[in-house]
Amino acid sequence: MALLLEHQFRQLPADRQVETRPFLEAAAYLPPLFDCFGSAVFAPMKADMSSNISKIKLVFDTNPGRFKTLQQILEAEKEMHGEQWPRVGATLALMWLKRSLRFIQVFLQSLANGEKDEANPNLIRVNLSKAYEVALKRYHGWLVQQLFKAALFTAPYKSDFLRALSKGRDVKEEDCLEKIRKFLVNFTATVDVIYEMYGKMNPDLENRV
Repeated sequence: MALLLEHQFRQLPADRQVETRPFLEAAAYLPPLFDCFGSAVFAPMKADMSSNISKIKLVFDTNPGRFKTLQQILEAEKEMHGEQWPRVGATLALMWLKRSLRFIQVFLQSLANGEKDEANPNLIRVNLSKAYEVALKRYHGWLVQQLFKAALFTAPYKSDFLRALSKGRDVKEEDCLEKIRKFLVNFTATVDVIYEMYGKMNPDLENRV
């Protein structure tokens, strides 16, 4: 569980603004979560997430004062790029990143809620499938959807996943799930706010891959 709790997302301030630097620092530790699934099939999802984090950081680094919050980045890029917005810059990268974050959030919440296949309680296919349906499926074409279905059969047992999440240490399942619940508090609030930002500014695209 060290993978999550060592790099928690910050509690949101009263104005619900998401500070860019600490957000990126925390998000940068999430791509290795896909390594815990134990299969190269999940490598493209890890690479895509890392790439989008890097793209946002590149924009932030050009003017940290102007881009102090994620909200400020969207507002500034809308003004800067005109008709090209939101298909450019950090706005587009964050659009894709938020979907990966939602995938992780739904997956972890499903685990924490004890959702499982009663016939195979030590499998995590149910949790992964739910996360994919909620966060990513609508943005993927038929071929990518089939690849994800195949990836489900390479997913580790829940016990092995939780051990990998704890960096190889043997942990009690309930203790591990309780730590996941703790991580989800600020993480879920942050992901929800990012989705609210896109809902208000209406830059979301139905791009498919």
